[in-house]
Amino acid sequence: MTKKRMVIFASGRGSNAVALHDAVEVGAINAEVKALVCDIPGAPVMDRAREWGVPVILADRKQFGSKAEFEQFILDQIAPYQADVICLAGFMRLLSGDFISRYEHKIINIHPALLPSFRGLHAQRQALEAGVKIAGCTVHFVVPDMDAGPIILQSSVPVMDDDTEDTLAARILTKEHPTFIKAVSLFCDDKLRIEGGVVKGTQA
Repeated sequence: MTKKRMVIFASGRGSNAVALHDAVEVGAINAEVKALVCDIPGAPVMDRAREWGVPVILADRKQFGSKAEFEQFILDQIAPYQADVICLAGFMRLLSGDFISRYEHKIINIHPALLPSFRGLHAQRQALEAGVKIAGCTVHFVVPDMDAGPIILQSSVPVMDDDTEDTLAARILTKEHPTFIKAVSLFCDDKLRIEGGVVKGTQA
């Protein structure tokens, strides 16, 4: 099977980006990482990508007069790589509907909550404030509405009585990497299909 062309978007340390890259390198994901897009100058994930020999595209939002210009720059920069899949690995910006439409059902995000609960920022804090006893992470296709796309996979962790936002985030992170890898692997093996807004094929 032909390897899928992957572009990773990340904003910070990039632990999920590293996990995806490492999984590609050992053959756990049938893909090639073609480029990394980062929106934060100096973010550590860019150094990691350079170590891998992967082209780095810096798109600093402050350098653009509008969101449309910012996104068009990214679209122009990634176009030569003909991405089959875009993985949002801690990319902290919402993409517009116009951007998403260019790569419909090809953009995959991971969110540190069991969607549809606790969308948006500070998901772990939201979970603690709601008093839930189980938290986790969700890998989903990206749609224009934030954290609302078809769910591919989820993993759960217990919430402890003495949890803080940081301790809960750390526990969820242990599940994020394997869940993201499995979801992207299923996509790259052409196992997934969407029927009526619901992802099928995850037990393959």
